[in-house]
Amino acid sequence: RNLGFASPLQMALQLSDLNDFITPSQACVKPVEMPKPSGKVVKIELEDDGTMMQMTTDGARTVVPRATITLSDCLACSGCVTSAESVLVQMQSLAEVLKVLEVNKAAREAGQAAPRVVVATLSPQSRASIAARHGLSATQAMGKLSTFLHSYGVDILLDAALGRALSLLESQNEFCERFQTGGPFPMLASACPGWICYAEKTQGDKILPYISATRSAQQVTGMLVKKAIAARLGRAPGEIYHFAIMPCLDKKLEASRDDFAVEGIRDVDCVITTGELQDMLGDTPLASLPEEPYDSIAGPKVPHTTLLHHSGGGSDGYLEHIFTHAARVLFNVPQPVLTYEAKRGDDFQEVTLRDAAGTPRLQFALAYGFRSIQNIMRRIKTGKCTYHFIEIMACPQGCLNGGGQLASSTVAKQDLFRHVSEVYNGIPAVPPGSEEVLALKELIPRELLRTRYHAVQPMDRPATMQTW
Repeated sequence: RNLGFASPLQMALQLSDLNDFITPSQACVKPVEMPKPSGKVVKIELEDDGTMMQMTTDGARTVVPRATITLSDCLACSGCVTSAESVLVQMQSLAEVLKVLEVNKAAREAGQAAPRVVVATLSPQSRASIAARHGLSATQAMGKLSTFLHSYGVDILLDAALGRALSLLESQNEFCERFQTGGPFPMLASACPGWICYAEKTQGDKILPYISATRSAQQVTGMLVKKAIAARLGRAPGEIYHFAIMPCLDKKLEASRDDFAVEGIRDVDCVITTGELQDMLGDTPLASLPEEPYDSIAGPKVPHTTLLHHSGGGSDGYLEHIFTHAARVLFNVPQPVLTYEAKRGDDFQEVTLRDAAGTPRLQFALAYGFRSIQNIMRRIKTGKCTYHFIEIMACPQGCLNGGGQLASSTVAKQDLFRHVSEVYNGIPAVPPGSEEVLALKELIPRELLRTRYHAVQPMDRPATMQTW
């Protein structure tokens, strides 16, 4: 049904594979206020244009109002839960980004100052997917995308790995604090909004206390943009339009949480997926474009060959960095060896730190996909979960395999994933605590690096509700 979305790029719920499906409650439910008819309703007809007409015994014909879904409705509803709960709502589409760019362009052509500074942040996962599609390395893709986006009207292009570094550092601190105060364990990673949505809607207060309070890389980056760049340019935060390019549809929902807005100004105004960036490129031969530097928070241009890369896999490396830090700080093991032991394939693995006697001191795991997540939920609820930390991601194989990444009709899915992984890991890894990152950390009060999550109560479903 047509749910009254404002943009043709917006669409209804989308289920992909079994790992995306959480409950059989697929109906998208929203109450619709219906005007009282003058007579008894005898039938409802669907017009050719999709309009529904209500007819009564006295011959009156009235238009049945369309149900509209806002992002707040989606976040507050427990009628459906998927890892890619892709209600692409009004402020979360490529069309909105293009609209802002067009307004800026019109102002400049009229000899006026552009009303907003447009800042794009590019995730490493999206960059790798685009690079693989166009036969480029990650550094080449960054330089060519810098040329393309600046020519399109984007004022500032940033590497989102800066925000990731801050998120990793704060996650390390949070884990050590939790370990020294006795828990609760396991600490569950909070970087995946699909998993968070599932936890809030189906697990509630039984699971939420275990979830890490550290903001994701996307939201930390958003704070940096709205604070540091606005201050440097002498602009109000509301005059900065920040869109993030991400591998995941659920990041649209995360950006729109009220927790990530100050006085109505969101840290991330819009999220577009890797696929939408490719739509923006259209027929542009990216490989033939020149390469130019990208931008920095502080202002100076950065050579496109200088990119931040953090080890630990394509989901930002929370397990590896927290494990390494905790081993050093808590157990005086400066360089622990991480040995991944697969339990149920690559999507469920364990890493353990043992003392000289072989006694486990730290037990970590990664759990990707909802089959793995549901196994973890059962263990926690039955008191059989012995892990200290779990890197949880809704997508099987993690963020590099996100629902917003580019697919291929000619390359097998696993072959494409391997290629994207090779591109992603083709940059030398550096620790997250570089001098530049530590300087940026001083710009954000520590409490703002944390957030909290909320249980969503099941909705009552009276007969007056319309099910679409």
